[in-house]
Parts: sequence; structure tokens; C-alpha cells
Amino acid sequence: MTSAICITEFGGVDTLKLQDINVGAPGKGEVKLQQAASGLNFIDVYHRTGAYPNDLPLIPGVEGSGTVIEVGENVTNVKIGDRVAYAGPIGSYAEQRLISADNLVLLPDEITFEQAAGMMLQGMTAQMLLRQVYKVKAGDTILIHAAAGGTGSIMSQWANHLGVKVIGTVSTPQKAEIAKANGCHETILYTQTDFVEEVKSLTGGKGVDVVYDSVGATTFIKSLDCIKPMGTMVTFGQSSGPIEPILPITLMQKGSLHLTRPFLFHYIATPKTLNNCASELFEVVKSEIVKTAVNQSFALRDAANAHTQLEARATTGSTILTI
Repeated sequence: MTSAICITEFGGVDTLKLQDINVGAPGKGEVKLQQAASGLNFIDVYHRTGAYPNDLPLIPGVEGSGTVIEVGENVTNVKIGDRVAYAGPIGSYAEQRLISADNLVLLPDEITFEQAAGMMLQGMTAQMLLRQVYKVKAGDTILIHAAAGGTGSIMSQWANHLGVKVIGTVSTPQKAEIAKANGCHETILYTQTDFVEEVKSLTGGKGVDVVYDSVGATTFIKSLDCIKPMGTMVTFGQSSGPIEPILPITLMQKGSLHLTRPFLFHYIATPKTLNNCASELFEVVKSEIVKTAVNQSFALRDAANAHTQLEARATTGSTILTI
């Protein structure tokens, strides 16, 4: 037997219970992992509350790292003893788990288990957003909401390296300092200032080429007013709640804007696309173009406290559960 955090009903942090589970042997195409760490992300909250429904009972968590300890039939890309990491599928809040070998990437020696567990989802999301959804280029100006968070911090560093002017919104002066240290050229305290007015001021009234918004309900409509004509709105999260429906003509009225709602797992759905995404992430991390920071670490049994801190916006950078 081994242990995992399990959910038997949707709800608050009290639904996160440490339980004994029987993992079993890997099936065809699967491996068994002895996990080292699991990442903590806002999508875990959506899974816990039922905002993103899943069948119950449920082991949350969508990213992690560990060592392969058993291999099923027809597995050729990894072997027993390999250090690996992954983002998806759900089930990382566990000491051991079964997972399809196609979901795994080999972990470079230069990257620790803890570092990997805190960056796979956020880092590959950053790669997807900056290099695929809207491929930023030198001279672009972008707006990143929650710029001091895990994904925002990675995006800011990466975009800065690519020659992009980065504007970031944050909630506190302390987070503004973090965002600046991570490559934001300008920061906006959205709790004190109208971010639309500030963006227009910082861009000479032109607006930005693209907005990257993981906040959702409280920022979406105003974000549209930050974008230059024929620019792009990328919404990829809803930490403040779901976005209200809008009429398509609104996009025309605000400048013939492009709107997209990408989902990382569509972009890494095959071993080839997964490895391409992860390889580019590993390269910028190994070369220190992007520095990832695990700023909060909790034991697996303290998952409820970790969720409380995350929902209170009391975390910066990456947060992991150690196993």
C-alpha cells in the first residue's frame, strides 16, 4: 500500500484527505513511478471544487516528477531507474502512481526533481503561450496578468529574452518587485490603479499586441480595451471566476481583435509535441534564460494548507508538495 491525497466529494480544502491506496502493476504502455514531488496549480483548485468536473473519487494534481520503478509491456521510451517528469494526466498528489509512458519526458541531470515538479505545467504553458498560441517577436509589447505568479514569472523572463516589452499586473508592491526582477519592464498595481489607463499611458495610447490573462472574470472585459487593433486576447485561466459570455461583435467593436482560449494538453497531445515543448523549456532553464523558483514547499499531507495559501494569493513563483 501507498498513500495519496483523495477527494470523494467536491468542495473546500477539507475534502483533501490522505488515504492509503493500492496502485497495482503497470499495464500495457504504462509505468509505475515512485514520485519525488508534485506541483501545485490553480487547476487543482478547479478539480477540487468541481469547476472542472471529473469522476470521483479523485487524486488531484497534474504535474510531478519521480523515478520509474516498474515498466509495463511495449514501453520503449523510458526504463527502470530513469528520472522523469510530466504534466498530465491528473493524479500527482500520490507517493506512487501509474502513468502512460507517452506522458513522460526524461529529466536532464541539471534539473532537480523539485524544480521539475514546480515548472512542468507552468513552464510548458509559458512555451505554448509565447511560442505557439501567439508567437511573440522582438519589438512586441505584451500584458501579463498575475505577473508574479508561477506562469507569469516564467513568461516574463522568457519574453524579455526574446526582445519583448513586458507589462505585468500584480496585487502588491512586494509582488511588483518580484515581477520586475523576473523581467517585467513595467508593473501595474491593479488594486490601486486602473490597469487600462496605465497600459494606454505606457504604450502612448496604442495598446499592446497581446494580453495573456489567467485571472478571468475580473480582468477579461477590461483587458480587451488594452489591445491594439487586430491584436490578440489569450485567456488561459479563471482564478477570479468564469468569464461571462460576450457577443462576437464585441471583438469587432474593440478593434477586430482575435480571441483564443488555449488548453495545454491539446498542444502536448502526442509524444512529439510533448517532447518539443518540454525540450525548449529545459533549454531555457539549463541556460538560465529562465530561472525557476520553488518559493513554497509543503508535505503531501499538508495539501489542504497549500490550497488555502494558493487561493488566498499568498504564494509567488512555484509551489510543490514533497513526497
